[in-house]
Amino acid sequence: MAKHFHVNTPLLESIGMSKRVGTTVYLKMENSQPSGSFKIRGIGHLCQQLATQSKGVVCSSGGNAGMAAAYVARKMGLPATIVVPSSTPQLVVQRLKDQGATVKSVGKVWDDANAEALRLTETEGLTYVPPFDDPLLWQGHATMITEVAASLGPGVKPGAVLVSVGGGGLLCGVVQGLKDVGWTDVPIIAMETVGADCLNAAVKAGRVVTLDDITSEAKCLGAKTVCKKAFECTQCSELSIISELVTDLQALQAVETFLDEERVLVELACGASLAAVYSGLIRRLQDEGRLPTVLGPLLVIVCGGSSIDMKQLANLKHKLQT
Repeated sequence: MAKHFHVNTPLLESIGMSKRVGTTVYLKMENSQPSGSFKIRGIGHLCQQLATQSKGVVCSSGGNAGMAAAYVARKMGLPATIVVPSSTPQLVVQRLKDQGATVKSVGKVWDDANAEALRLTETEGLTYVPPFDDPLLWQGHATMITEVAASLGPGVKPGAVLVSVGGGGLLCGVVQGLKDVGWTDVPIIAMETVGADCLNAAVKAGRVVTLDDITSEAKCLGAKTVCKKAFECTQCSELSIISELVTDLQALQAVETFLDEERVLVELACGASLAAVYSGLIRRLQDEGRLPTVLGPLLVIVCGGSSIDMKQLANLKHKLQT
């Protein structure tokens, strides 16, 4: 079996983004992973630890985690059942089936699908693959920061890291990675869309809260409750985590600008972090004194793009602009 299932992704400089923020912007291109997103790092690592003698794996996901679980299971020769909410785009369902997975649609949001995945774990004896809340996942995701450190070379570190937040798995992985390479003083800007803002709601409330519903079109950010570890990271005095929101429309405009300038199509969830640059949020944080005026290189995690195509992009545009 492969040593691991993920690849060492490119770290690319973005001239367009760099001009906007007045410092070098590096893009960690996790969309170029075999499954289309960063999720394969953690899910591959978890499956190698837990699923080698398994009857099969089950994962609840509206997109990237399911794609990663299906890909890894196929490579390991294991059956995969992916439980998706009804909001999952048909192209994602088809891609999951193309990986050989059995797809079940249950409920309206991820939380509903997850309840079914946990039931199958009990009744069918399958190995549960959580999409974001497990230390093994975070260990796997942390490898992207190790790669960034190797690419930048000694003596160079980011001025800040930009991440999109759904359930919080990527955020936990980035925190772990920053600890691993000794960069705990690097601020993290945690981006969500309005209507899928479980981390921001928790930060404002001072405790983990559950959203009433997911109203954002960024369905891959659609967990109603952020994982406890991610919230705890925002409360840790050793770390600087800035929680910010953009609208779906700002995220969409970021996706379109990124496609124009970088020639890469990513999903709306990924657009949340890109919008921090394109909408002027980074400049605002500097003006407010929450980021240094002279900012070191900005690291943007381009988290994924497996659940979008041009037809869906057009549909999103029509829905958000009418």
